[in-house]
Amino acid sequence: MNLKLDKQTIWLVGGVLALLVIASVIGWLLSLRAADEKGRATIQNLNARTRAWWMLVAVFGLAMATGLIGSVILFALTSFLALREFITLTPTRPGDHRTLFWVFFLILPLQYYLIAIKWYGFFSILIPVYAFLFIPIRSAMAGDCDNFLERTAKIQWGLMVCVYCVSHVPALLTLDIPGYAGQNGKLMFYFVLVAQISDVLQYVWGKTLGRRKIAPNVSPNKTWEGFIGGIATATLIGAGLWWATPFTPWQSAGMSLVITLMGFAGGLVMSAIKRDRGVKDYGNLIEGHGGVMDRIDSLCFAAPVFFHFTRYFFT
Repeated sequence: MNLKLDKQTIWLVGGVLALLVIASVIGWLLSLRAADEKGRATIQNLNARTRAWWMLVAVFGLAMATGLIGSVILFALTSFLALREFITLTPTRPGDHRTLFWVFFLILPLQYYLIAIKWYGFFSILIPVYAFLFIPIRSAMAGDCDNFLERTAKIQWGLMVCVYCVSHVPALLTLDIPGYAGQNGKLMFYFVLVAQISDVLQYVWGKTLGRRKIAPNVSPNKTWEGFIGGIATATLIGAGLWWATPFTPWQSAGMSLVITLMGFAGGLVMSAIKRDRGVKDYGNLIEGHGGVMDRIDSLCFAAPVFFHFTRYFFT
């Protein structure tokens, strides 16, 4: 299934490109007017994020243009990098190394292969059932019992979040939605757009109006003003994009609200893990954004919920 270049897709892609152009111009103008060191640092970070978004949109667009296979490859690579970052923050012992080999080089690719061949029954239980049981068995065979439960749980949790949850994004392309045949690429675009723009808008609202912090010990930059403003604005945008989905305007608003709330929850939980490990970011691969996990934390929690809501109510 390749991306169907119809009028709606052109509007979606064109709208995103227009936003990036506007953001780039605004960032350039602000850089000319920055008066102090703090202001320059903030604007430099903003411009770095914008440059990174150009790259991310280009890669995502290429994956969509190549259809299911391209999207599966993109998100499989994303999961690989995210899982590597996650495992790096959770120290392992020699007894875990062979288990991790199976996780990275068998379970992860098998999960995405099952999506590529559209085997929903197996892809939906491979990791939460079979990998869940296999990981402690393989680790126990190594004979290393020190912190066994903690080590095993970390590997299982990383696999669930970085691979299982993320794999539901390309899985949207496999759904058979009545009256929507051949248009699932727009649904995946819609999901990623709403989730990511919610992150951006929460950041913007928080920077401009943020006063009351939600969980200062977990994520000092998350405020109630940013949360309410970002969620409400992104939900309205999602509702306005109903024409690109199989949903009615009200259904699209409801689905957007689900995406944004779960996305916020994902960001909060992944921030808690970073604070537990004493780091600011999961990595530094993406300029202005940190690591891969820092960029997809909202997708991790939102993707499986959105996928199953769509599958249960619209297929």
